[in-house]
Amino acid sequence: MSSMDRTRFGIIVSCTVANMVSLTPVVHATFGTFLIPLSTEFGWSRASISGVLAILAVTGAILIPLAGYYADRYGTRRMMLAGNLLLAAAFASLAFSNGSLVQFYTSYSAIAIAGALPCTAVISKLVSDWFDRSRGTALGFTAGVGNAVGSTAMPAVAAILLTSFGWRDAYLGIAAIAAGLGFPVMYFLLRDAPRYEAVAGEVPPQAPGYRLSEALRMPVFWLILVAIASGAGCLTAIFSHVVPILAERHVSLGMATLVISAFALVCAIWQVGSGLLLDKIPTPKITAPMYLAAVGGLAVLELGESNAVLLAGGALLGVGLGTQYGAMPMLIARYFGTRSFGAIIGVMYSAAIIMQGLTPVLLDHLFDIQQTYRNALIGIGACLTAGAALLLLLPAYREKTVKLDMAPVHI
Repeated sequence: MSSMDRTRFGIIVSCTVANMVSLTPVVHATFGTFLIPLSTEFGWSRASISGVLAILAVTGAILIPLAGYYADRYGTRRMMLAGNLLLAAAFASLAFSNGSLVQFYTSYSAIAIAGALPCTAVISKLVSDWFDRSRGTALGFTAGVGNAVGSTAMPAVAAILLTSFGWRDAYLGIAAIAAGLGFPVMYFLLRDAPRYEAVAGEVPPQAPGYRLSEALRMPVFWLILVAIASGAGCLTAIFSHVVPILAERHVSLGMATLVISAFALVCAIWQVGSGLLLDKIPTPKITAPMYLAAVGGLAVLELGESNAVLLAGGALLGVGLGTQYGAMPMLIARYFGTRSFGAIIGVMYSAAIIMQGLTPVLLDHLFDIQQTYRNALIGIGACLTAGAALLLLLPAYREKTVKLDMAPVHI
């Protein structure tokens, strides 16, 4: 194996681990596990606790595009290393919650700021810099496997720590895993693309592609944002609420955690699969039927009776979310190139995060009023159906945009 091959292998490993300990597995995937204990401990309503996800949404919507812009100009390594340690410290601070919502919201504000630095959008920028012809596969693997393994393991670990030691130690344990695993791997294996190291202290040369200002004037940008980014945001919000949704139907915490695991694992597999399909099949329309699988998953989550059926529902939700997150970075590279990839995907992820923040608040607000999540799930299903229809409006790839990228770097 050549030195460059070893470096690229290190990029795959480090970016996969970086996704494992990023905002989605550490914060969103474990949120439902802590929701009921916090409500019981402090007497907070579920809507007031879910309000922190709105903080994550607003802060992320502002900071992630800025982080992407910085990554486009200066690279990602230093930002990701600092962000990993800051995210772990901010998450650990939740263990010291004392019943004050102001303190709780302040901790989540710190989590939102820190989590924007090593987020999946920034990681995808790094992967896109290193890989070209097999970019979809590389993006799908690092984001899919990383987020899924993290989102499978973190809730399980949180549930074990919570039942064995209490919710405070569970927060501390998850924070220790995030820093103890993430920082060493990234420190030794993560490298910026060569162009960022070409001239020390100077802004590196621009990669080919469209600027963000140009992309914003293209209809395809808005189709992708509405269809994929908003849909992914809705489903990520559902992911964070699998435990309380199933608890409403008297499904045990253990079974709900298995459904989350099925959701996360299939999401990982399907991110890799959708990336591979988009590498091989020259049309974005193949994503529409896979996207629609999530609607069936929502129905099963609400109506399924047996454990096997509930696990199948989690798997269908994983297919939908895996398609959305797998397709987003690949479509951005296909249509807009890599010049402003970080800024463009940052804006896309901002839309997803806004939905991640709004949807849980609406879910829990309707639950507080109606004592059921059913009507909220019906509304999300309708939105997802509309998003799948929008994918069919995406234009064919233009050969000149496909070739805007750097010279091929193969896996």
